[in-house]
Amino acid sequence: MTADAEVSERLGRLEDGAAIRECMMRYARGMDRRDRDLLRSAYHDGAVDDHIGFVGEVDDFIDWAFAYHSTQTRYQHYLLNHTAEIDGDEAHAETYYLFVGTDREPANHITLSGGRYVDRLERRGGRWAIADRICVVEWNAESTSFITDEVIAMMAGSMKVATHDTTDPSYDRPLVASRADAPS
Repeated sequence: MTADAEVSERLGRLEDGAAIRECMMRYARGMDRRDRDLLRSAYHDGAVDDHIGFVGEVDDFIDWAFAYHSTQTRYQHYLLNHTAEIDGDEAHAETYYLFVGTDREPANHITLSGGRYVDRLERRGGRWAIADRICVVEWNAESTSFITDEVIAMMAGSMKVATHDTTDPSYDRPLVASRADAPS
């Protein structure tokens, strides 16, 4: 193999790995912002998700997941360790997750869960996306959140409040942070 071919092959592997990681990030951000289009872009048509009591095709999964998250006041999906074995246009990935969610009822009930997304991804038309997913729960804990709606209301003037839609500041283009009036 020539040096140019070796560099080209290595670059291709790096690009594929980055595209697969970006797919995982689209999933988490799309879920947390309840951005259906972004979340859907992490999956190929016909993809199946086996996810904590739900097994079915991607569009039904998204409906199920958004209905679940609508019962919560706050939630986030954190993605951690990630590996991907790439073989041509197919890859098998494992991504550790940490989920934190605060329920509306009972008030301030918090769920902490950790596990792994085990995925088979395919590259179709140059785009990497999930074809099959199994969500493996490793542990789950429940408690009471001390960050209540009342505490958030008291801090409202000093902090940005997250929204679970496209009005969240992460969608602002261009992003412009508020600036305090500079002394003259």
